[in-house]
Amino acid sequence: MSKVLKYTLMLLVIFFISETLFAQDEEDFEDEDGVEELTRQVNNFKPGLSRFLMRGYAHAGIEFLQDRTTFVGGSFNPIFLWQQSERLLFESELEIELTEEGTELGLDYADMSYFLNDYITVRLGKFLLPFGTFGERLHPRWINRLPSNPLGFSHDGQVGPISDIGVEVRGALNISHHAWMNYSLYVVNGPRLNSGEVEAEEGGQLHYVNYLDNNKSKTFGGRIGILPLHDNSLEIGFSGQYGKVGIADTKYEDVGSQLYAIDLSYVTRLDFMKSMLDVKGQWNSVRVDDISYPDPEDALQNYTFENISNAYYGQISSKPAFINNSFFNKLEFVGRYSKLELPSQAVWGGEDTQITIGINYWLDWRTVIKFAYQTLDSNGEDDGHSALAQGDAFLLHWSIGF
Repeated sequence: MSKVLKYTLMLLVIFFISETLFAQDEEDFEDEDGVEELTRQVNNFKPGLSRFLMRGYAHAGIEFLQDRTTFVGGSFNPIFLWQQSERLLFESELEIELTEEGTELGLDYADMSYFLNDYITVRLGKFLLPFGTFGERLHPRWINRLPSNPLGFSHDGQVGPISDIGVEVRGALNISHHAWMNYSLYVVNGPRLNSGEVEAEEGGQLHYVNYLDNNKSKTFGGRIGILPLHDNSLEIGFSGQYGKVGIADTKYEDVGSQLYAIDLSYVTRLDFMKSMLDVKGQWNSVRVDDISYPDPEDALQNYTFENISNAYYGQISSKPAFINNSFFNKLEFVGRYSKLELPSQAVWGGEDTQITIGINYWLDWRTVIKFAYQTLDSNGEDDGHSALAQGDAFLLHWSIGF
């Protein structure tokens, strides 16, 4: 039998089988009960509801500083949310910004959450730490009511952490008929101690970017927030974090750290001013066990100091949202006082005081133009821990959340 005949017969057989199966499928499709049964089976085997959402924020502006005038910003922070099912959620934030070296890409957080019930959520990965509230809730540019951060509350953490890698259990409870409590307990890598053996001028500082832990110990922490009023307008929070920060198998391996924070938030309506009042505040304190470090001025000597750092701020803002004027009801008036206190005996120590006042204009509920006047008084070394150069500054930023 020739090859042509063989291939022809094979094609006829395949065609006949296909027609038969297709005809059977048409009969099944025309069967309404069959369609319903197929739909039921698909629904039963469906693994879960999958939803994807992208949010984020961006900002740009210009700053008139004492020694220069510069455009800043051009940053883009997309936030990705993926809900695999009713109980599983993934979230992540990227930070894309311009620096003197070019464009930098950073991962602010990336974590997975599992909702056990209405009161308990388990989170794993790199997440914003509930050490106070500024880093976790208020740091995004369009939420922060001023163009700059309070002293010591930088994105990388100066006095207290912003984010870390580990596992967390969090939730909320009703503690009375009108009061609530939220809580968080976590275990993370924790900060690492700069021993000063390589960079003597930074001996005793804590670095909060610790993606690979430098010892076998883990850091434990948590926060409790109390909302005592029936309308939840007031929240008072207490945070703590404890762990070893020294490098394993060195004389610093048993050096520990104790971190504390108290935060406050009060939001209410002032009817006599037809305005909303928003009060925020936080105090961070970091203590590292006493130990000697290489003296930057004499490599053959060591020195020690009381390694305690504090950073705190208080902020008040008022928005005349209920005035019957389409211009004035979009204005917001903000004032903030912040202070940074680093160990006076350390070569990197000193004190900074910052006062910032500003006026915001809200184009809509998530788009704001912020203008602020800021003063910074420093009596420490110029080691870069201040956000801006010493002296007066005018800041104009445009921020948007999406």
